[in-house]
Amino acid sequence: MAHGLPRKIRLAFILQMVMASLAIILAFYVVALLFKYSFIQTTLQEEAQHYWELYDASRVQPPPNTHVLRGYLVERGYSNLALPPNLRGLEPGFHDLRGDGQLVWVDRREAGTLYLVFLRSKATRVAVWFAVLPAMAALFAIYGATWLTYRASSRLVSPVAWLARHVSRWDPRQPDVTALAPERLPADMQGEARQLAGALHALGERVEAQIARERNFTRDASHELRTPLTVIRVASDMALSEAEQPRVVRSLQRIQRAGRDMEAVVDAFLILARESDVEPQSEWFDVCEVVHGEAENARTMLGDKPVELEVECRGTPRLYAPPRVLHVVLGNLLRNAVSYTDRGRVVVVVEDASVEVRDTGIGMSAEELARAFEPFYRGDRPQGPGLGLSIVRRLCERFGWTIHLDSTRDSGTTATVRFPGATVPD
Repeated sequence: MAHGLPRKIRLAFILQMVMASLAIILAFYVVALLFKYSFIQTTLQEEAQHYWELYDASRVQPPPNTHVLRGYLVERGYSNLALPPNLRGLEPGFHDLRGDGQLVWVDRREAGTLYLVFLRSKATRVAVWFAVLPAMAALFAIYGATWLTYRASSRLVSPVAWLARHVSRWDPRQPDVTALAPERLPADMQGEARQLAGALHALGERVEAQIARERNFTRDASHELRTPLTVIRVASDMALSEAEQPRVVRSLQRIQRAGRDMEAVVDAFLILARESDVEPQSEWFDVCEVVHGEAENARTMLGDKPVELEVECRGTPRLYAPPRVLHVVLGNLLRNAVSYTDRGRVVVVVEDASVEVRDTGIGMSAEELARAFEPFYRGDRPQGPGLGLSIVRRLCERFGWTIHLDSTRDSGTTATVRFPGATVPD
């Protein structure tokens, strides 16, 4: 890729030379044919006309006989046996005797028949001088001009090719921009190429700074967000062990569930913030256990709604991934289902390689369904910031899962998560 521009320029010049060469060769080939069959034919006609004018003035005028031209006259009433055998049967007009290497013009008048023979070897020699040699000179001129233009173009694009080679070697996670520092640029890099190198150097420095800030944020967030969550979990455990009133116990249990949900969200965000080649801490877990846990959390959100939430485990798939990621995925899907379902049912169906979350809620229109995974898109729904489904899709893509939505306005929504890497115990 770094050598793409010079290679394209080289191919363009080669194609230009080939096309120009073919055009010139074809043009001079046509010129040679016209010279041989038009110019020579016209010359022979004029020679014949000139001879008859001389013949009318003096009948003893001999036919033309020069270095390139042979003439034969058969007067009326005389036999043509004096002619060369290959000329005896020719009719008036122009003839190309390829086997004999002759171009013949036969001109018949009342006084007799005149045969003018032009030797093909002489015609070829004339054609070489007037057609082939000019063609070769033109070709060499084109080759020379094209070579000089190519060299000049190569010198112009060489700084860009140099930049392309260095930029193509950049590691997106840690680009090395030191080679593009102004003091390290080649001396022949001037003008727009130097400005481009400066812009790329500045861009690379900004990318390095941005990557450093993201890494620092990931490290600091991992520590700063876990610390208060740990305090909340430990304090709620201690308070729960001493609580006696049922209302207090339920409140503390909700605090514990919310803390676990927050830890799962933090883990999911940290996984999305890491590079894709950095494997998160994974383990084998049962999908049905996660589904039951998230379904229990979702039931607390229903309140007094006339909605039934059911779980059907038709399969027992196991996944190798961080369990909290699936908690986040199913938690978002279930929260959407119970939030937009005012009556009816919410059913979670677990198959051998998938989980379906069906509801009988308000559903989505075709336009809303097409944009459902866009960040911050909520359509006409007032609840939530519009990030849940976007996070779900990013997490699924991160672990090779797929998420599909099927919805009809006022008829409910079905969200299906498929796990290509799921295993089923024997």
